[in-house]
Amino acid sequence: MPQQPSVSRPYPRTISAAGTHELVIKKSRFLCTLERAATEDEARAAIEAVRKRHWDANHNCSAYRVGPEGRFQRTSDDGEPAGTAGVPMLAVLTKRDLTDTVAIVTRWFGGVLLGAGRLIRAYGQAVSQAVDAVGIVERRPVALVAVDVDYSDAGRLENALRTTDFQLGPVRHGAQATYEVHLNDEDVPAFERWLAETTNGRCQARVEGYVEVEVPVASSGEE
Repeated sequence: MPQQPSVSRPYPRTISAAGTHELVIKKSRFLCTLERAATEDEARAAIEAVRKRHWDANHNCSAYRVGPEGRFQRTSDDGEPAGTAGVPMLAVLTKRDLTDTVAIVTRWFGGVLLGAGRLIRAYGQAVSQAVDAVGIVERRPVALVAVDVDYSDAGRLENALRTTDFQLGPVRHGAQATYEVHLNDEDVPAFERWLAETTNGRCQARVEGYVEVEVPVASSGEE
């Protein structure tokens, strides 16, 4: 069996998808936009896109963490008092242990001054609520198990697979149909037994390597 790649714990986490969330505090609108980014260039491009889209806003503040363990980080207060926007935004991403994530909070001033303390809470809250809204996933390596089956039996096997909790991946087509199943290492023996019983021993499973899958995780709640 191919050796499972070494992974630091906890597993890398990121947002489940891009999204937005808005809140209003003392007539000021705070719109948080979350995007995925694999590199700093992608993060900067995401920030610039939001700045262009919301050119009429008073501020487009930002924070990002990208790379292994969020190695590359940067914040911008974009005209807000120093330390009142980008830093609390980054603090949320860090506390949630998110990487490859960009947060941009767009503010339209409502005419009421908030003060440094309220600004810090507002920007942090905007990001926290946005993360809760889109959700978090962990990236975990799982075994890629392949099963070759004659086309005459492929439909029955696929139907049987879909009634189980085994995660069915892509189907490859060649001389035979090849079904990919994604499994944790400890579940491989159980799958092999199920496969032998279901196909009367006509099909066998082989581990071809490992792939990364995204698994939803529970929210940690408000910061």
